[in-house]
Amino acid sequence: MHSFGYRANALLTLAVTVLAIMCAVASFSDTFNHPQPSVDIKVVSFNGFFKSKDGNEGVRLKLKVAADLQSLFTWNTKQVFAFVAAEYESPENALNQISLWDVIIQSPEDAVIRATFRNKYALFDQGSNLRGKKFNLTLHWHVMPKTGMMFTGKRVLTGFQFPQEYI
Repeated sequence: MHSFGYRANALLTLAVTVLAIMCAVASFSDTFNHPQPSVDIKVVSFNGFFKSKDGNEGVRLKLKVAADLQSLFTWNTKQVFAFVAAEYESPENALNQISLWDVIIQSPEDAVIRATFRNKYALFDQGSNLRGKKFNLTLHWHVMPKTGMMFTGKRVLTGFQFPQEYI
């Protein structure tokens, strides 16, 4: 009959093949999920708008975020990384994107965000391009599945403007 090594190899090959097929089916099932998260971000106040010694402008602000990201979770979701970014144009760059705040969400129960906070990361512009400039606040999310490809999405909120004068 066949040796022990031959039988172990056949069993291992079958197990890996079945596991690969199950992972492919799990990944494919996520393609039918079309999440519709709700997002609302408001600028509560500008706590500081200043020019540093090196000539760069900086902003400290307070944001109010209300987001429901529960629709991003399926049975295949491991975690969601979400962050709020300020986006604006300058003469040097078509898109400047500065992360202001982030969070890692590991369960659907934690995916409802109702928070007021100061920017976690500094908002500095290389130069003097912020005074009176219009900007967008965007909530980006990256969904990390247990198996399969990671997917991303975002909601852009427009109509914000930096102050005209330094605070």
